[in-house]
Amino acid sequence: MKPIARRGLGLLLVVTCILVWMLSTSLSRKELRSRTCQGKGTLEVFVTDSLERRFVTREDIENWLENEYRAYAGLPLDSVNLDRIEHIICAHSAVRDCEAWLTDDGILHVSLSQRQPVVRFQDGQNGYYSDAEGFLFPLQARGSVQVPVVDGHLPVHVPKGYKGPLTDAKDVAWLQQILGMVNMIHGTIWEKNISQITINRDGDLVLIPREGKERFLFGAPTRVREKLELMAAYYESVAPSKEPGWYTQVDVRHRKQLVCRK
Repeated sequence: MKPIARRGLGLLLVVTCILVWMLSTSLSRKELRSRTCQGKGTLEVFVTDSLERRFVTREDIENWLENEYRAYAGLPLDSVNLDRIEHIICAHSAVRDCEAWLTDDGILHVSLSQRQPVVRFQDGQNGYYSDAEGFLFPLQARGSVQVPVVDGHLPVHVPKGYKGPLTDAKDVAWLQQILGMVNMIHGTIWEKNISQITINRDGDLVLIPREGKERFLFGAPTRVREKLELMAAYYESVAPSKEPGWYTQVDVRHRKQLVCRK
């Protein structure tokens, strides 16, 4: 075959492929316009961590979309704004991330994961969680989680209903210390034995165990491992030598030193 004929045949093949693609794309768009979203009655929701936390339910997703997206049922599939749906869902504080997609049968699918609290703060009537990254979000209407509780004279002020990270550098540093402390306690005997962490008027942390009258004066959330070792030493060496409830305060703020008071 001559070079000119070969080039002509190749060009014809390219043009044919383009025409076939344009035709199939046109048919696909027409097909999408002819299919419609079925609406909330067939909404499929998958919460990846629903066994651990039950902050968000399928009914919540239905209500959020009904109130904020409104009429998505009956829209052609290519007219449903999936980015907007994801934005609406992710705007709610307990949702960490989500993905929305449509299938050819017109069913809207939503998959999401929830934020995982690691500590709860209680500032009077204002309660909120923090996740491991320092993202704060309000307590939820359902699905309470068993995490350490910090209350008392909190050195940070968080408006009621606030969600997001702290912005003041001093507040961020304090929160990171608390998160480091909680992370160090997690998975140890102290996770079950410490029922509450209270901040007194001097700004010192006071750890309250589930059993006994002792209150451990912990000080700042620093040198955590060393202070926990002092608490263990108290239970191993000091407490057995006295009758239960003999000491009410155990000061572990000082290096290598226990100060016990009745």
